[in-house]
Amino acid sequence: MDALGELFTVVQAWLFEAAVQPAMFALGLGQLLADGYNATGWLLVGLLQLLVLACVIGPLQRWRPVEAVTDRATVRTDLLYTLLHRLGLFRIAMFFLLEPALNEVIGWLRVAGLPTLHLDAFWPGVSDLPWVSLLLYLVVMDALQYGIHRAQHGWGWWWQLHALHHAQRQMTMWSDNRNHLLDDVIRDLIVIVIAQLIGIAPSQYVAIVALTQLSESFQHANLRLWFGPVGERLWVSPRFHRMHHAIGRSERQNCNFGVLLPWWDMLFGTADFKLRYEPTGVLDQTTQGRDYGRGLLAQQWLGLKRLVGRA
Repeated sequence: MDALGELFTVVQAWLFEAAVQPAMFALGLGQLLADGYNATGWLLVGLLQLLVLACVIGPLQRWRPVEAVTDRATVRTDLLYTLLHRLGLFRIAMFFLLEPALNEVIGWLRVAGLPTLHLDAFWPGVSDLPWVSLLLYLVVMDALQYGIHRAQHGWGWWWQLHALHHAQRQMTMWSDNRNHLLDDVIRDLIVIVIAQLIGIAPSQYVAIVALTQLSESFQHANLRLWFGPVGERLWVSPRFHRMHHAIGRSERQNCNFGVLLPWWDMLFGTADFKLRYEPTGVLDQTTQGRDYGRGLLAQQWLGLKRLVGRA
């Protein structure tokens, strides 16, 4: 793990000095070099993810697809969402628009007496080992993501935004980031605040986010694959997550909310392990002909209209 971390740091420094730093000076952003270096780390993570998508998950989709992809335009829109997030553009926008407010919230929590918990300190000599603490925080953050995901489906106003993610009728490896941007902002703000309050080190936070994003891309792939009776209960598979996207009997799907681990679905009774590959989408697309938009801008606008209409 240490060797991989050192290699990542070397490549990050090279990429920053070769490309990002000159671009920042050219744009008059020399006062933000420290932030630019951190952004380079996210850029490198995104580039590595795109490499895995193109060289590993893409060929798997072509090997065992669930269905033939006939609507290439929607897939291209999903690709645009993926590039927006994985190349760090969304995080840069978050930094400039919301970083001051986020720091204000965390500062207010500190003044109110809420300490950093440092979960990895509860068993000195064991839980503070790098790989143990990484696994510990991964499980805790995955439990948080399960709770957020349940809220996205259970709270009516939030579903109006999150429904865009489910409106894709032809899921592919690019579909994970097909979200309303306000939905992403709300979720990321919660995750970032909790991560700081429980004491996740920045490097471990990057590793957890990278692993989560890559696994989610795999889960959304147009891939006829499951992990077997045991494996399905250890890690979320493409089959398990496709059942979450299946067009159900009600407007909001009510099973398989787990992001990485199916344990939370098993614990709270929301797991569906049926070996089926259902059509995906939202029920009102077929029953009411609801339009969720074709392009990114239309999808964002219609999401805001649904939210206002709900209010």
